[in-house]
Amino acid sequence: MAKTIPFPGSNQAARARQAKALLLPIPRSMAVELILPVHIALDALRRGAGSMSAAQTLTQTMLLTGFLCDLGYGEMTYDQLRTADQALAMTFDRGRTSDDWRLDEAHVELFSHIVSTYDAQLQRAPLSALTDASARLDRIMAAGNAEPTMRKQA
Repeated sequence: MAKTIPFPGSNQAARARQAKALLLPIPRSMAVELILPVHIALDALRRGAGSMSAAQTLTQTMLLTGFLCDLGYGEMTYDQLRTADQALAMTFDRGRTSDDWRLDEAHVELFSHIVSTYDAQLQRAPLSALTDASARLDRIMAAGNAEPTMRKQA
């Protein structure tokens, strides 16, 4: 019976490829796949044709954008994210009571900025940063607490 030739470096090579992948941005096609539903949600809420799902999508995007800014990818202020959080809280309150899922005109520009920042983050931030931000969002969602979006800067 023939014996196979052991390749002792194969596991090491796989780990090296994986480590390298964590340092690179995600493929453009994957970034487009992730950002498209966010743009659709923003447009629906802007037009007053939104839903709870669209508001949840923007909430998750706002949090991820803040987390990635915390990691040094993009610039958003604590006040911008706090204002966005308050705007989404009003959107959820209005939507639950009257089924009117929309963003106030005053907040559309802010959310456009957040979505644009997130789009740029998806194209530039390494996979490791995206993974860290996603894990942080998962922990917050599991705990049922979406309060801290960014560390407040003095």
